[in-house]
Amino acid sequence: MNTDFGNRFAGLIRDQLKASAEVKLKIAETILPDILEAGQEITLRLKAGGTLFFCGNGGSAADSQHLTAELVSRLRMERAAIPAVALTTDTSILTAMANDYDYSQIFSRQVEALGRKGDVLLGISTSGNAANVIEAMKVAKRTGLYRIGLLGKNGGKLKDFVDTAVIVPSFDTQRIQEGHITIGHILCDIVEQVLFGQA
Repeated sequence: MNTDFGNRFAGLIRDQLKASAEVKLKIAETILPDILEAGQEITLRLKAGGTLFFCGNGGSAADSQHLTAELVSRLRMERAAIPAVALTTDTSILTAMANDYDYSQIFSRQVEALGRKGDVLLGISTSGNAANVIEAMKVAKRTGLYRIGLLGKNGGKLKDFVDTAVIVPSFDTQRIQEGHITIGHILCDIVEQVLFGQA
């Protein structure tokens, strides 16, 4: 390795890892009850035959797809598939809605089409202000879905449109995203254990 490169970036790497670890410790200290509430509500509805829907933009869209895969495929254990859907994946729907109506409607229309009373909508937004996630939550309320927001900063507008707000205690987008995927994995772990007899 180039010595100059190492001297330049070793400190940055240590600082980034420390900052990430500190946010995760803060999550455990401050929002553990919210994570527990989200896990309980998701498992109750999945056990009753509901479906878990995810939505978000950019990195949050990637998290939506990642967590859906953990549930439909598996996280830790060999078990039956768990009904989960990422509303971020159908490019024909997304582009048709954005072109024919408005980008803010790309998720709400899918919730209207697919969501049923007893399902769960988990919206991911680092700022808490994603207009298309807010619109989806409005439709979810009318339809009877339980609404969870995986948010950051101060929760933004979305915190007022969900039943359970899980707000990562950070204003740094990178740290919020790292917190979101960690919490997402925890929720998937809880779901597997509750649904398949390990808890």
